[in-house]
Amino acid sequence: MIGGEQIDGILKRLAELEATMAEGGSSDEFVRLSKEYAELAPVAKTAAAVRDLRTEIADLAAMVVDQDSDVEMRALATEEMAAAREKLPALEDELQIAMLPKDAADTKNAILEVRAGTGGDEAALFAADLLRMYQRYAEINGWKFELISVSGSDLGGIRDAVAEITGRGVFAKLKFESGVHRVQRVPETESQGRIHTSAATVAVLPEAEEIDVEIDPADLRVDTYRAQGAGGQHVNKTDSAIRITHLPSGIVVQQQDNKSQHKNRAKAMKVLRARLYDVERQKADGERASARKEQVGSGDRSERIRTYNFPQGRVTDHRINLTLYKLDKMMSGEAVDEMVDALIADHQANLLADLEAHG
Repeated sequence: MIGGEQIDGILKRLAELEATMAEGGSSDEFVRLSKEYAELAPVAKTAAAVRDLRTEIADLAAMVVDQDSDVEMRALATEEMAAAREKLPALEDELQIAMLPKDAADTKNAILEVRAGTGGDEAALFAADLLRMYQRYAEINGWKFELISVSGSDLGGIRDAVAEITGRGVFAKLKFESGVHRVQRVPETESQGRIHTSAATVAVLPEAEEIDVEIDPADLRVDTYRAQGAGGQHVNKTDSAIRITHLPSGIVVQQQDNKSQHKNRAKAMKVLRARLYDVERQKADGERASARKEQVGSGDRSERIRTYNFPQGRVTDHRINLTLYKLDKMMSGEAVDEMVDALIADHQANLLADLEAHG
């Protein structure tokens, strides 16, 4: 349980921030303080509510045992105290969750990568379905969804795609989507009506600013080449396509979707920065695998985090054993929040359990 001293400390810090910001100062300092204030204000609001409710319970308890009080007043105080005590645990839980350690990347935009895994053409079609699902989910949340690159397959699927998703709290919502997604359905090309299993891998990376990742130009090998379309035909007559190799890590990023070499380079650097930042985060927090390749898996159907079963109209997340019989709404982006919220709640519960175990 969070003690009164901790609550006093939170409220005192908020008052200090308000006073310092009112004094003015340098713009950099103001930006830093206002960021801390924005994060602390909702925590302080809940902390104040917990403090006030605890004070109210103590005052009511004193009235209940006060023999000089009117009998009716004591009865009313007993009733109100019971109601207040009933409200307190939920409010204290809310405060504990608000005080959990924050992931610094939660406020960032995200780079989404979707790749076809095991299953040939059907895997490529499913990868395209997943990309559309995230695009619709972004639209529902009022986020901007912009394709950075896409490599198509013959039947309208995708071999791989990279998109930038911009908006409030994007990474916080999408970070648990990284992993292997498995689909079970009857492909349109299947004449016998047999159910096939295939997979696609998803990686969600926090978008990194230049201040987050320092890249030495000497560590980069930049190759330009002529962009090609499906079937090998040239899509333009200039060497506008870019391949950037980060020599120390071996990460390679290719970009050819724009006719401007300058724009292709800028987009490739954005993806490279996100991948390098993700590797640094994994090393730092130790919660995820130490290499990006391990994070997304190999695309093998056995390394799954979620299964989309079309014949039964269900989607199951294997990490939290949650099954939703809302496959259509999942694929249209409408039910993604339900799955995401459950994953966030499970993550918060694990953090709380860790804090209690080590506290």
